[in-house]
Amino acid sequence: MAITAALVKELRERTGSGMMDCKKALTETQGDMEAAIDLMRSSGAAKAAKKSSRIAAEGLVKVNISNDHKTATILEVNSETDFVTKGDAFINFVDTLSALALKTKPANIEEFMSQTLDNGDSLEKTREDIVAKVGENVSIRRVQTITVDTGVIGAYKHGERIAVLAVLEGGDEALAKDIAMHVAATRPECVTEDELDADLLEREKAIFVEQARESGKPDNIIEKMIGGRMKKFVNEVTLYGQAFVKDPDTTIAALVKANNATVVSFVRYEVGEGIDKKEENFADEVAAQMKG
Repeated sequence: MAITAALVKELRERTGSGMMDCKKALTETQGDMEAAIDLMRSSGAAKAAKKSSRIAAEGLVKVNISNDHKTATILEVNSETDFVTKGDAFINFVDTLSALALKTKPANIEEFMSQTLDNGDSLEKTREDIVAKVGENVSIRRVQTITVDTGVIGAYKHGERIAVLAVLEGGDEALAKDIAMHVAATRPECVTEDELDADLLEREKAIFVEQARESGKPDNIIEKMIGGRMKKFVNEVTLYGQAFVKDPDTTIAALVKANNATVVSFVRYEVGEGIDKKEENFADEVAAQMKG
């Protein structure tokens, strides 16, 4: 029986195990899902599989930059409680993964999970080992690699929960770090208005129109109101439109222009974002610290 991507995906969802281990188990059982699960439970994946249904929404983020400052990686690894994140075993696990990511430069989490450590262990086996050691579900959630030829990479971490990489053309590392710090505090959707999703803009406009109509104002006044509100919204959610947290009288667009630079892109990771509905908001704390 052919081992399809759909079969591998289903087995991953049911066991919480890695892609390569799932594919191997399905191959050995000729695509028999239940037999593959039994096989994995009889192996080292058993303990990890039992804990896979638990929500891992705590954890650590990590950024690494190469010695030549041309490559950087950003990684998130999750656990169930913040108590585990403070232990040496978990910290060393994340450090090991982060070093591997910088070495192998994975394009995505699937590629990263196919890597092996210097001792020959797969990342999935290493994950299972840490699960057994700390007694909690552990998830290697996401990773991203950034490389530049002529650009500048800036990195910023706020504690262990927020990490940002920012890429500039022009400017210097100090400016790139300032941009990364700003992104950590304000969570912009994208760099410029041109990058905003059209559906997001239409949705916001529809909300503003409905609110304005409820006020009973005529259409010509509503149109002017909508224009102003949409401009304010765009400035709030785009990096270039935002006021710089260190100098609210200056926008990011003005800041980078004054330094003969442009922001190419940024990546922002916050531990647990999107995993559950009780995500904590650290933006105000970051902004306050940067202004102080």
